[in-house]
Amino acid sequence: MPESSSESSQSKTRSNAMPSPLQCVLGSLVAGGIALVLYNMTQSIALAFANRPLQYHNVTTINIAVAVRTLVVGLSALGTGIFGLAAVGLFGLGIQVLIGQVKQRSTVD
Repeated sequence: MPESSSESSQSKTRSNAMPSPLQCVLGSLVAGGIALVLYNMTQSIALAFANRPLQYHNVTTINIAVAVRTLVVGLSALGTGIFGLAAVGLFGLGIQVLIGQVKQRSTVD
């Protein structure tokens, strides 16, 4: 079924609409909370690996175990960084949208 022109224009308007500052701040809080949880998890993983030294005698086995440990901690830190930067970006977007709304209201008045 083809969409009517009013429905397609409404969907285009919704997709192009700026988010509200509240949506940006709430998204920032969610992303920041996830980043905080991932940061704590990264610390726990790193401490667990540091407190349990490798007890292998084969050099190849030790190299593989070190690589896996590094990969696990690195991926956890990467997730922390991504969510942390998303939180900062969303908060900045919220401030930008708020400033734009204030400027728009002042030019209208």
